[in-house]
Amino acid sequence: MKAVVYRGPNQVSVEEVEDPKIEHPADAIIRLTSSGICGSDLHMYEGRTVEKPGKVLGHEPLGVIEEVGDAVTSFKKGDRVVVTFNIACGHCLNCIRGFTSACLTVNPESAGGAFGYAKMGPYRGAQAEFLRVPFADLNCTKLPGSPGDKWEDDFIMLSDVFPTGFFATQLAMVMPGFPVAVFGAGPVGLLSAYSAILQGAAQVFVVDYIPERLKLAKSIGAIPVDFTLSDPVAMIEALRSQHSRVDTVLPGEEKLQGIMSSIENLAKSIGANLELARSDPVTMIQMLRAGNPAIVQSLIPGEEKMKGVMSGIDAVGYQARDRQDPSRENPTQVISDLVRLINPTGHLGVIGVYVADDPGAYNERAKKGEYILPFGQLWEKGISVGTGQTPVKKLQPMLRDMIIAGVAKPSFIVSHKISIEEAPDAYREFAKRSEGFTKVTIQFEK
Repeated sequence: MKAVVYRGPNQVSVEEVEDPKIEHPADAIIRLTSSGICGSDLHMYEGRTVEKPGKVLGHEPLGVIEEVGDAVTSFKKGDRVVVTFNIACGHCLNCIRGFTSACLTVNPESAGGAFGYAKMGPYRGAQAEFLRVPFADLNCTKLPGSPGDKWEDDFIMLSDVFPTGFFATQLAMVMPGFPVAVFGAGPVGLLSAYSAILQGAAQVFVVDYIPERLKLAKSIGAIPVDFTLSDPVAMIEALRSQHSRVDTVLPGEEKLQGIMSSIENLAKSIGANLELARSDPVTMIQMLRAGNPAIVQSLIPGEEKMKGVMSGIDAVGYQARDRQDPSRENPTQVISDLVRLINPTGHLGVIGVYVADDPGAYNERAKKGEYILPFGQLWEKGISVGTGQTPVKKLQPMLRDMIIAGVAKPSFIVSHKISIEEAPDAYREFAKRSEGFTKVTIQFEK
């Protein structure tokens, strides 16, 4: 069969590899109809993991069952299924507690297994024509319809990014009526914002610097914030000072220009320059809020301290860009900004990937996943922190039914559909964050 194979930093190839076979009675073989290229795949592609060449990549499988082992009872040949990116047994202590992302039996190296990913077990990936699925009764979810139908692009999102975006909102304890900030407008960040909107968040801010991704954030009703214009914490607090739902705007449009002009005018009125305003956003925002009668009249003493958001989501991870120079990495930039932005007693969800082994990091400590974080401020504000991989199976059936009912359409993030032969080019462009590259799916012959 054809498969996408990792051949070293910044190099993948499409190769002929041996077809998968049933190795255990609980296995199934599926014929792929779609497979996603994930931002997490780029960590391996860019040499930012310890994976050795030769791995078949991919962990977002959608397809049709070709063969099942004798112990598989829930599925048969011809069933359409989406597969969880987690590989789990279903019967260990963590699985029975719902943490299929930390299965204790499928990976000899650590808790948790996955298809085609570094340190997640010996399993081949899903960017291939066929895939062996261990413990198929658990790791497959049955779907209606047929390959290539109106749901194809939505259902592929169920393998990883839609459940992961929704799980991010759970880590951040998103609640109806409260404001949310998502840093990162890649596929997971956009679907985190989308999930927050589906759950009734009052305002959802999405912070990034890539125009196409900010446009997608606007298209779903989120408020895009371009961090290259100014301190995103200051901009979000200024937008929140309107004390009402803000019309969604793109960076540079009238509303945001008005906010920035207000900050600049306030800075000038006290004899400061704009750079000082950016470096001391708290003072600037307090002045903005003090000039808004609706704010002043609705607050009891002390409530002015809650000018940020209640839930913040880091959907970037250890490859965060530096605010002052987006061409450079600053792995703690997003978490540091979110700790400043999140209100006392608020919640931080870290769904962006952080790894303990990063050969491409900028110093020896970062190569071991060790960073300096503003823990004192986080502790003083009483911010809760949630992290970790998504237990996909727990969320798949609910999100599948939302798609079927027409309530959710996560495929809005899909920018490119390619054949498997085009995968090396797509990896290269996706890694460069080229214009228009948001989410790539590999389409196989039906």
